[in-house]
Amino acid sequence: MTNDADALDELARRAPQDPTALDELIRQVQPQVLRICQRVLPHRADAEDACQDALLAIATKVGTFSGRSRFTTWVHVVASNAARETYRRLKRRAVENPDAWQDDDRPARYDRPDPRTTSVVAGTRLDLLDALEQLELDLPETVTPVVLRDVYELSYDEIADQVGIPVGTVKSRISRARVSLKAQLLPRQD
Repeated sequence: MTNDADALDELARRAPQDPTALDELIRQVQPQVLRICQRVLPHRADAEDACQDALLAIATKVGTFSGRSRFTTWVHVVASNAARETYRRLKRRAVENPDAWQDDDRPARYDRPDPRTTSVVAGTRLDLLDALEQLELDLPETVTPVVLRDVYELSYDEIADQVGIPVGTVKSRISRARVSLKAQLLPRQD
């Protein structure tokens, strides 16, 4: 694992100046990026769209990778952000134009059943995305640390390296985020 991670780190360092290294880097991280997006988005097509957005962001921003953490940790952040942005875009589109037609002449609202009613796992993911969207409004500095810890299961040290803050601050932000998310995700007792 370390040798593979070291090789990716080296490709990432070379990629901004070497198109061949960039192509190889994108080829190697694509399966990981798709898995990350699929863990967040319940529909494969949406995950694939988010994956493409993430790969484009990686290709265009690889020069900003500082090397403070592993490249794979940086990829987690980029892919997670792309998946959450795809979800926000889909949600906005559904609200703005619920009767829009897909390219294949099927109404968008019939193309995808509501995962909350058809799948407990998918519904839970969508509830989490909604809660993260609210968390981003309320406590934006806590979103990335809690996603990296609780969704992608990165260590506190990896998160601290990636975000560029002390481990204690990471733990504090995650704790505050969990309190907020718990309040949003627990069933309301009326």
